[in-house]
Amino acid sequence: MKLTVLGCYAATPRTFTNPTSQVLEIKNHLFLIDCGEGTQVQLRKYKVKFSRINHIFISHLHGDHFFGLPGLISTFRLLGRDKELHIYGPKGIKQAITLFLKLGDSWTNYPLIFHELETSESELVFEDDKVTVRTVPLIHRVYTNGYFFEEKEAPRTLDIEAARKFGVDRSQFNNIKKGVDGVDDVGRTIPNKKLTLAPPAPKSYAFCSDTMYNENILPIIRDVTVLYHESTFLDSEEHLCQKTKHSTAKQAALIAQKANAKLLILGHYSTRYKSIELFKKEAEEVFPVVELADDGKVFDFDV
Repeated sequence: MKLTVLGCYAATPRTFTNPTSQVLEIKNHLFLIDCGEGTQVQLRKYKVKFSRINHIFISHLHGDHFFGLPGLISTFRLLGRDKELHIYGPKGIKQAITLFLKLGDSWTNYPLIFHELETSESELVFEDDKVTVRTVPLIHRVYTNGYFFEEKEAPRTLDIEAARKFGVDRSQFNNIKKGVDGVDDVGRTIPNKKLTLAPPAPKSYAFCSDTMYNENILPIIRDVTVLYHESTFLDSEEHLCQKTKHSTAKQAALIAQKANAKLLILGHYSTRYKSIELFKKEAEEVFPVVELADDGKVFDFDV
């Protein structure tokens, strides 16, 4: 599981910072999460393959989270894309994107499939044999969802040394891989768990951007491996959170603590502050394992 941060600052792009967009690589999927202005430039800069992006998850329809999407969709067309592109986002995103395409007479030559969301409850929006993705309802000035990405538990793997130790013939190996018990050379049954190795624990990633402090998300993200949570303000500006529906670094740390997260990544910083290190310092007063997102930063969670 690897996360590449393309942009993680609030509001407007600057010459040295970009609005929210990130790429999550998990179980051979390359998921694009939010698509602020400049996303495709950042994709090129950090050598992310456009052709591997088949699913794009948009949290809400504020410009710093999706203004890069029309341009990216158009670039896919110019690159000759022919496979499906799935877009998940709030109801209205289809109307917004198709209006751009209609006015520019630039319909895609590939299937563009929208999955519009409007429920205030968490729902499963993607699933295959390796990964599930659920929404995380957030509290912001417009309808907003985070996303919870979770690996499915992998099958147990054959322990060849154990099989030899118990005298199980190799002709049984394929069945053992499928969960069948083994039989030794004198006919005794050997439980499958003694002949196989447990897989690594499934990893999970929660993306929670643009939200005020909200403990209602805790049951959805409980025991998450990595939590990305917005931290627009420092505690000194907590009074702005109710008006803007944003969070402080300390509040993000409280969510991480109560969710029993393994790691907290902060982002969506207001540009009013001189150093993002201030966010890390504040969060660490509540939660011990904190990293700072920054444009171009890569987190490899398999290391």
